[in-house]
Amino acid sequence: MARIVVLGAGVMGSAMSVPADARGHDIRLVGTHLDTQIVEAIMATRVHPTLGMTLPDSVRAYQWTEFGAILDEGADLIIIGVSSAGVEWAIDRLVVALSAPVPILMVTKGLAIEDTTLSSLPAHVSNALEERLGFAVPIVAVAGPAIAGEQAARRDTSVVFTGVDDDAIDHAMAMLRTPFYHVRRSMDVVGVEFCAAFKNFFALGIGTASGRCEASIPVENGAKMHNVAAGLFAQALSEMRLLVTAHGGEAETVGGLAGTGDLYVTCMAGRNTKMGRLLGTGLTYSQAKTEHMTDDTVEGADLALSVGPALNRMFSTGQLDRDAMPMTTAIIDAVCDDRVFAADWTRFHAA
Repeated sequence: MARIVVLGAGVMGSAMSVPADARGHDIRLVGTHLDTQIVEAIMATRVHPTLGMTLPDSVRAYQWTEFGAILDEGADLIIIGVSSAGVEWAIDRLVVALSAPVPILMVTKGLAIEDTTLSSLPAHVSNALEERLGFAVPIVAVAGPAIAGEQAARRDTSVVFTGVDDDAIDHAMAMLRTPFYHVRRSMDVVGVEFCAAFKNFFALGIGTASGRCEASIPVENGAKMHNVAAGLFAQALSEMRLLVTAHGGEAETVGGLAGTGDLYVTCMAGRNTKMGRLLGTGLTYSQAKTEHMTDDTVEGADLALSVGPALNRMFSTGQLDRDAMPMTTAIIDAVCDDRVFAADWTRFHAA
């Protein structure tokens, strides 16, 4: 039996305790400073209030102030399940608590941004930890179509583990692979992580199809706009490939679980799709956020706000071809500049 420490008691971090439990591990679930009430609920009832499920008996919940003491007792794997906004907070906690390398599996999705440079979050975390700790910490990241509630219910879930350290990937796969949690390996960290981040971004655009249908005048035969959604989906994959290859990733990754698979499941439901639907009805982003999603975190919109300026600079310098990315520019215009979403379909078929 190994000991796994999960930092972040949100739905995805907590859902990772289920395959860990199925392998017979001892699991310490540590909340962030924003998870106090979640941890208190788990400690009192064992039911995760957001997942709506009883966590396995092997899971013990703790407040973040106990993170250092827990790591002092030893860990075979640390799982980082904080939000992308909480990554720097998590790095700070790890710097204080780690005295020797412990393999880390990152569930957190996102990109590190510096001027016109976008890089993977695992690379950012790895570099920050080595610089501040003085030793390297092996980082593995997980991506793919994994809805937390389904994973927690032990529905078949297929994911990709990626990293630059073969041994670290082997270690994480061996600890978590189960008959319902299916893990594939990829050494294309850039491709996997860019897909993992941008799937939320492109789900906004694809989601506009349902809003456009909702706002349109009904037609005689009651036809929907599935053709519209399919066209947007295909365009999203095309532009995702351009983003991945421009940053050194492999185009083939976009056609796998991390790209097509994760984009598909993201479009099925959730906050990004809801925001996309609202944009499709003709609302601006500020109207949709203020009037309908005030308290919701919309990852795709947050990514657009953070990477939009960098992508525009890359367009202006020729690092990316603006004309080949009409969906990307429409999403940036809608979210960053608060314009009505308007994808130029003539540019979808310009080639």
